[in-house]
Amino acid sequence: MKKIFKFFLNKIPRPLLIKASYAVRPAIALYYRGDCYEDPIDGRTFRSFLPYGYVNVRENVLSPSTLSLERHRLLWLYLQRELKIFDKKIDLLHFAPEQCFYDRFRESANINYLTTDLNSPLADVHADICNLPFEGDSYDLILCNHVLEHIPDDETAMREIYRVLKPGGTAILQIPLDMSREVTYEDDSITDRDERERIFGQYDHVRVYGMDYFERLDSIGFKVDAVDYTKTLTADQIDRYRLAPGELIPVVRKPITEA
Repeated sequence: MKKIFKFFLNKIPRPLLIKASYAVRPAIALYYRGDCYEDPIDGRTFRSFLPYGYVNVRENVLSPSTLSLERHRLLWLYLQRELKIFDKKIDLLHFAPEQCFYDRFRESANINYLTTDLNSPLADVHADICNLPFEGDSYDLILCNHVLEHIPDDETAMREIYRVLKPGGTAILQIPLDMSREVTYEDDSITDRDERERIFGQYDHVRVYGMDYFERLDSIGFKVDAVDYTKTLTADQIDRYRLAPGELIPVVRKPITEA
């Protein structure tokens, strides 16, 4: 099973994988039904989750129903319980929209929901994150998760996110974070697909972010918080939801009064 997942993730373009997943999800969810683990996004339970990973395949992490991973389920809990996004009117801009969130945000009456990406079939607006076609100060909440590691000029992308975020608004900018690394590693001379996969962890990544990621965000003007939301959960909850203990959620805010 691990070899099968690794093959499809590395050989099939992501837009095609997204389309194909809609056809196979119901059968997979039915096959894995049980009560050992729970996906908090839809509340369904399973005897196990699926493996996932481009290089190092992780066991028991991909939800059979929503196709959420550890980071998605943790973020969902934070959005729902702490930001309470379903309890108020918000304008939400979602980059590279994840399938596990897409329908739930789209169907929520209180969320004015817009999606954007260069290639995703789920995008309302196909746009370059470094040159967004949106007016400044437009969105209460921006989600941009596991996108910046693909962008050669991530500073420009961060500035564009800052520009379109409303003063007082919140953005969540998750990336693959190597918490053992102090300084981000990038080398734009590495263009070979296999070499990128070996060094950066995925063939279409251009860097490995270290803990200085939060300083990068701060330099743009954001107020930055590295939230370890797993600290608010019990060990049983972390296991049942299949979360990664200690994972940090990069939560940034645009000051109401800019310096």
